[in-house]
Amino acid sequence: MTRSSDNRSKNRRLGPTKLFILLVLILVAAPHLRAQKHGAKEHEDLDAYTLRFDGFWLYSQPTGSFHGTTSQGLLNLQTDVHFNSYSTGGGRVDWKFTRKNHLFVGAIPTNHSKQFVLARTIVFQGQTYDVDSTASARLQTYLFTPGYQYDIIRRKQGHLGIAVQLDVFSIKGSLNAAAQTVNGVVHSAEASSSTIRAPLPVAGPDFRYYLIPNSRRLFVDGNVFGMYFFGYGNFISSYGTIGVSVNKHLNFQGGYQLASRFDINSKSNRIGLTLAQRGAEAGLEVSF
Repeated sequence: MTRSSDNRSKNRRLGPTKLFILLVLILVAAPHLRAQKHGAKEHEDLDAYTLRFDGFWLYSQPTGSFHGTTSQGLLNLQTDVHFNSYSTGGGRVDWKFTRKNHLFVGAIPTNHSKQFVLARTIVFQGQTYDVDSTASARLQTYLFTPGYQYDIIRRKQGHLGIAVQLDVFSIKGSLNAAAQTVNGVVHSAEASSSTIRAPLPVAGPDFRYYLIPNSRRLFVDGNVFGMYFFGYGNFISSYGTIGVSVNKHLNFQGGYQLASRFDINSKSNRIGLTLAQRGAEAGLEVSF
């Protein structure tokens, strides 16, 4: 009994010591356990994703002109056709297969027509359209943009990347006038069109920055792509938007876009083109 009592007494004396050591270990380990628990969130990119889908609406006003081959005249989209603003749309899919590497493809289709009365005699692609004739003009553009992007800077609050893409476009301008009599003069039916198709490599910076520290609620993003093709012409496109995040997977964006600006020089055997499409933009972004 004496030995047993001594053992219980000894255990009771060691109890507070063991408890003290246990508390010290917990106090020391707790910050490290908490850091491990929240470390991933603290260092996670605010725009972390694997797949991103963008769809946007563009309120555009085209300006510019088609230049026929050297002797085939000019058709101006504003002074001759009086093209007004119109709505169009587009989309983009971005696959971020590593933290800094992206593959993407985008598309912007446009099909706009306008009926008008010619204020001057127009010679376009070998056809003569007399003044006061009623004509119909159509502008069709299809732009596809497969490309690759590398984020040279990627931080929690955003990124700065360099993208290279191939702008595969098809642009067609057509003019039609039905046979009619104007002021006693018979005007025969006329129709002509010009089409430009080409793949153009372009490159430029792309960025996104979250304005509120540690929050994806509000951000700005944009890009500028362009290339100079020496004697052939040049191309530039850009956009800038402000975005609001509903949650990690859904964003709303709005801003301004210079969807494209082509300047393709005319030659004796090649149609020329000066075309700019710009305007307000709004869109929806879904990320996974």
